Amino acid sequence: MAKITELRDMSDEQLELTAKEAAEQVFRLRIKSQTEKLDAPSEVRRNRRLIARVKTLQTQRAKQIG
Repeated sequence: MAKITELRDMSDEQLELTAKEAAEQVFRLRIKSQTEKLDAPSEVRRNRRLIARVKTLQTQRAKQIG
């Protein structure tokens, strides 16, 4: 998982891609959890928090511009 300093160094496009990948991973893990037991249930939480961090950075950047 990327730390906040690593996320801040990313471009807007990289942040968007990171958020999309994390959202897809959360989706896959949720489907898997319905059909079988997850190896690492905490992975869902990690990805959700990563999405939240990315969205927070995007909001902060949007406020600085506008």
